Amino acid sequence: MATKVAIIYYSMTGTIDTMARRLAATAEEQGAEVRLLAVGREDAAGAEGSTDRPQEPTADDMEWADVVLFGSPSRYGNVAGRLKVFIDSLGGLWAKGLLADKVYAGFTASQTLHGGQEAVLLSLYTTIHHFGGIVVTPGYTDGSKFVDGNPYGVGHVTGGGNDAPVDDVTNGALDHMVTRAISVSRKLTA
Repeated sequence: MATKVAIIYYSMTGTIDTMARRLAATAEEQGAEVRLLAVGREDAAGAEGSTDRPQEPTADDMEWADVVLFGSPSRYGNVAGRLKVFIDSLGGLWAKGLLADKVYAGFTASQTLHGGQEAVLLSLYTTIHHFGGIVVTPGYTDGSKFVDGNPYGVGHVTGGGNDAPVDDVTNGALDHMVTRAISVSRKLTA
């Protein structure tokens, strides 16, 4: 059975959307079944109503997934409100224990190198600990992590104009993170 991966994110400028799509493509190359889901959808690719435009996530997507990858830009060193609203809506699943024992990881972007990326990921993981989820960070388990320098997840610096494209360094870190998350999930379900 294929590993089920939900990539749930908020993107305002398109960077997180680009990162999410890279994660989805790599997960599919690993044989995973993927749901690409965006809250808010201000700058998710594709015109309104387009089949290329990600659907909004639901509680059913969370229950379905073996692996959940959350993406959020840094908002003052915290998870963006729109993503947090979705996460906060999951109380019913949490109360039933349906968010536990899944693999979780996160990705983020900020305008500056020290724009709160690690704080975003760590605050996200606090919630996942409450879920009873299994946080699978990339750590320093691959050479790509020594280049991007973020053991907590994946972060990208967009620059002051929010226009620095996602580069090979970020793509390599994204590929490693999703591959590791799927690998750990498969070991847990074997």
